[in-house]
Amino acid sequence: MSLSGTDDESLIAAAAAVRLQAYAPYSRFAVGAAIRAEDGRVYVGANVENASYPEGICAEAAAIAAMIAGGARRIEAMAVVAAGAQPVPPCGGCRQRIAEFAAAGTPIHLATVDGARRHVTIGALLPFSFGAAHLPE
Repeated sequence: MSLSGTDDESLIAAAAAVRLQAYAPYSRFAVGAAIRAEDGRVYVGANVENASYPEGICAEAAAIAAMIAGGARRIEAMAVVAAGAQPVPPCGGCRQRIAEFAAAGTPIHLATVDGARRHVTIGALLPFSFGAAHLPE
């Protein structure tokens, strides 16, 4: 699914909207993510849990998969929205997934459903990250 939008607040709003579609019957912790790709299109994803707990899908991974399926390859900005007292950062695995498609300075906007915000970069979330440059040619 892709939407159009250019500013950070619309990206946060897209993540908040898709969060309502999350499938989280076990943790009851719904998360929404939205990516603005290099061409300006916005891709969204929600977490999807499974009774076999390790087999769930994070919202960030779902949004990245939607972006790839839509033909985009670069993340220009990302928003992640969840409930809680403070904004929730992506898990370690999702930080690595984001870094695969984003420059270190790519903004990651973290927000709660109550409006708390934290703005970071993927480089700050995953310093000294492993990437394609570390692989032999």
